[in-house]
Amino acid sequence: MVHGRITIDPAVCTGKPCIRGMRFPVARLLGLLAAGETRESILVSYPYLEAEDIEVALHFAADLAEDETLDIAS
Repeated sequence: MVHGRITIDPAVCTGKPCIRGMRFPVARLLGLLAAGETRESILVSYPYLEAEDIEVALHFAADLAEDETLDIAS
């Protein structure tokens, strides 16, 4: 799984996946999208983000979900 704009550094946000080494966790970006924010409104609110950051974050989440297997007890 390679996502060039996603960085993981123990010195930044305690090693959580972040956008381009900034203190902006991927989870925060995905949370904004899940809450109904549009890509355009995110880019206006966070001008240091780029459209490609959003695309890569979504692909990153999809890859993580694809690799995860949950054991659901009945």
